[in-house]
Amino acid sequence: MSNYLAVDLGAESGRVMLGTLGGGRIALDELHRFPNTPVRLPTGLYWDTLRLFHEIQQGLAVAGRQRRLQVAGIGVDTWGVDIALLGSDGQLVEDPHHYRDNRNDGMVERVFGVVPREEVFEATGIQIMQINSLFQLYAAKLGGGTAVDAAARLLFMPDLFNYWLTGVQRAELTIASTSQFYDPRRRAWASGLFERLGLPTRILPEIVPPGTALGPLLPHVAEATGLSSVMVYASAGHDTAAAVASVPAGDGPWCYISSGTWSLMGVELAEPLINARSLAHNFTNEVGVGGRIRFLKNIAGLWVLQECRRHWASEGLEYSYDDLARMAAAAPALSAIVDPDAFLHPGNMPKQIAAYCARTGQAAPADEASLARAILEGLALRYRQVLAGLEELLDGRIGTIHIVGGGSRNSLLNQFVADATGRRVVAGPVEATALGNVIAQAIGAGELEGLEEARAVVRASFPVAVFEPRPGGGWDAAYERYLALRS
Repeated sequence: MSNYLAVDLGAESGRVMLGTLGGGRIALDELHRFPNTPVRLPTGLYWDTLRLFHEIQQGLAVAGRQRRLQVAGIGVDTWGVDIALLGSDGQLVEDPHHYRDNRNDGMVERVFGVVPREEVFEATGIQIMQINSLFQLYAAKLGGGTAVDAAARLLFMPDLFNYWLTGVQRAELTIASTSQFYDPRRRAWASGLFERLGLPTRILPEIVPPGTALGPLLPHVAEATGLSSVMVYASAGHDTAAAVASVPAGDGPWCYISSGTWSLMGVELAEPLINARSLAHNFTNEVGVGGRIRFLKNIAGLWVLQECRRHWASEGLEYSYDDLARMAAAAPALSAIVDPDAFLHPGNMPKQIAAYCARTGQAAPADEASLARAILEGLALRYRQVLAGLEELLDGRIGTIHIVGGGSRNSLLNQFVADATGRRVVAGPVEATALGNVIAQAIGAGELEGLEEARAVVRASFPVAVFEPRPGGGWDAAYERYLALRS
């Protein structure tokens, strides 16, 4: 039996998970969980990276000092696109900004004023979103600060934590491929795009594939955690890449939804699909474990419901996610149609949704239950639209939708997805990201031969729930209303 530690940082919370591999099975155990709360300052919205690193070490110390485990590897995965800029001395030249920071507003248009949209997509194959690393870095360049000029190295968030653990500055491939300055066909930085935008190519680090051994823990980290010189692997650094690696799929055409704060919906391809049609549908080509292309679309996901829950809690209304699902199940069906992608910035989400309904000529949901249901139904309708785009681009029908991650616990949403799409839904595993993190480490360590063997281990280790589509229910008419709102 081998023990691996998976540091899994999501946009809402982080945790350190113990993954035990042996006998053709994987078992997971949560060692430490902590909130991931951004910090708003007069200069913008930031991630509290030093606090996160402190919590990472606390979780590692549970394994080393409390449980005295023999550990074969450590890997870090995080949310995508955010960046850290380091000086020549290895220190941060500024705190990493949050991708929802208002400084990114208008940057898509500013970049396209220099390099047209079609050329940016041709060079990178990435879905156009203002949160992408390219637009964040361009915002930093145009913002009047000195961070870009002072930077000697750019690292993505899992790379930053790997550096603080090991002293090694490298960019892991799956996270680098989310940036919109990586070329998935050449498998190299899109340095020409960088230069056209006046961005310094000197800051781009060496890229390494998932499973690469970076080095042992730095002595002071080993001492603090009681883990000696454990090897740190560049795991699947992007949490979606990790989640997709653990999809328990077998034969037949299938797609995945990695469901959490964001929903990432797509398929695996052998090669990137970069053409006028994929640009028109605004799909993305990111690299996954085993070199496979994650051809997908980013969808707002459960963040809209999370923001509502946060606001209600501030008013003294404490609802668990199970409470909200139960309330939503009893609310009227398909009364208001809410597009989850219409909301980017945080703050009083119920008020934002009410304003959206007013703009679109709809009555706003009357209470928390109706609002929660409208959000979940809107997600299911968005998934149906993305599925239609996938089938059009791939010229074939997808029969099964695998939903993995924390959102796969939501049985009501899973049934809505089956009903809205008319497809069989397979839900689970819940801890897909931590599983994929462990899988990438184990492949790098030589314990697993590759993705096929890893998925067989997942299938043997974790049960799934199956949801079959139910006829009727008004979903077809609701979908027509939804498409009209997005047109």
